[in-house]
Amino acid sequence: MKRPVKRLLLILAFAACALCTGAAIKPATPHDAAAELPQAPSSGPASQPQQNTPGAASTGREVKNVTEYTLPPTLWRKAHRLGQIFFWGALIGTLYSWLILLLILKWRLAPKYRDWAEKASQVKFLQAAVFAPLLLLTVALLTIPLDVAQHWISRRFGLSIQSWGSWSWDWAKQEIFLLVAGTFLVWILYSVIRRSPRRWWFYFWLISLPLMAFLVFVQPVVVDPMFHTFVPLEQKDPALVTRLEDLVHHAGQNIPPNRMYWMDAGAKTTELNAYVTGIGASQRIVVWNTTIRAMDAPQIVFVVGHEMGHYVLHHIWKGMAVGAVGLFILFYLIFWMIGPLLRRPGGWPRALRRAETTEAPRRSPGTGMASRHTEIATRWEIRSVGDWASLPAFLLLVSVLSFIATPIASAVSRYFEHQADQYGLEVTHGVTPDSGEVAAQSFEILGEVDLSDPRPNPVDVFLFYSHPPIPDRIRFALTYAPWSNGRNPQFVK
Repeated sequence: MKRPVKRLLLILAFAACALCTGAAIKPATPHDAAAELPQAPSSGPASQPQQNTPGAASTGREVKNVTEYTLPPTLWRKAHRLGQIFFWGALIGTLYSWLILLLILKWRLAPKYRDWAEKASQVKFLQAAVFAPLLLLTVALLTIPLDVAQHWISRRFGLSIQSWGSWSWDWAKQEIFLLVAGTFLVWILYSVIRRSPRRWWFYFWLISLPLMAFLVFVQPVVVDPMFHTFVPLEQKDPALVTRLEDLVHHAGQNIPPNRMYWMDAGAKTTELNAYVTGIGASQRIVVWNTTIRAMDAPQIVFVVGHEMGHYVLHHIWKGMAVGAVGLFILFYLIFWMIGPLLRRPGGWPRALRRAETTEAPRRSPGTGMASRHTEIATRWEIRSVGDWASLPAFLLLVSVLSFIATPIASAVSRYFEHQADQYGLEVTHGVTPDSGEVAAQSFEILGEVDLSDPRPNPVDVFLFYSHPPIPDRIRFALTYAPWSNGRNPQFVK
């Protein structure tokens, strides 16, 4: 039940970060950040235990031979119920967010905030500094029930151990960051609209590209440390770093230990994860301490091998390229749709035929700017597309169009994750005995701890899964072995 408006603000403000940051090994679950979010339970005999591999004793978790994704009956029902809750919660949360934006338009809150901003100053940036926080905070407060519900469910199912006080502080820090970033973004957007009413979508897209790269660069060094503690992995587990260096050398890559980080996720969650984030000097591999505690050394080596796949195959850069294309289409569609949306009732079909009026632009009352859409002044008290008060309409269009594009973004992400799984299997072959079985064990532990739904709704997978389902990943791990037929691996020669 990720709050759509919050995510969409980030998409509007520097683009499709779900594809660009945090490509993780963790299974797709709808409570994850990027629209992530099925198979029958096993009826066969329980898996037989095998001898513990080195390091397994320290985890306290029995290592088993894995033939498919299996959970004990009680845990199976719990995981399936949680998956359904989050799936329907994601759909309901999306509709709720649309309703909130429509109510903000109907209640004329944005025109009130605009009037306050214009009374406060004639300077456009100062107007943005008054208007944007008021509107964005209104949206945040009206949609906070979604955030509260998500955290309550995570606590109820044992995925979160974060207290409500700690959660509230994280929520506040997140909102402060969004308000600051959103204010600058809103100021830039409307400055571009006022300077170029007919080409603003293209110029704003051009501006969004370096902003997107900047956000991806600063996220691991500025944003992430606001919420978690990061320590170089070699300070926490030098023995593991030694094994990872062997893996890196086997792959013929150069990923120094100072690009590997340990994250104290266990202070807030029981879930497991690892991911690659950042670009250039900020690019790094991050392993959660919960993952290190739950898995033995060979399993962690596979996890990091998967993350190396994202690193080596340049998935962050490719994701940014996909995001840039998506933004180009998004802004262009918004350009054609925003005017008709703001026009008075009954004007949509006629206006949709041509978004740009051929009338000479004239000054909108009280705005000091040229308006292309002179006939929209009577709807929702919004003067023009370039009026501050049109922001809720922008957010609504971003939300609807982004939801429509969700299956595409999810499919691209699943493809990247599948490639990373394949790379992890290839790079650990010859380093870890029976590497396919070890990878399957990693996914089994991951699914058990994170309560991955063993039989989710296919629509859930189509819309929200950013990773392949755990059963599919286990089957692939157990069957992918090109070397057994004398074929060469695709990525690690």
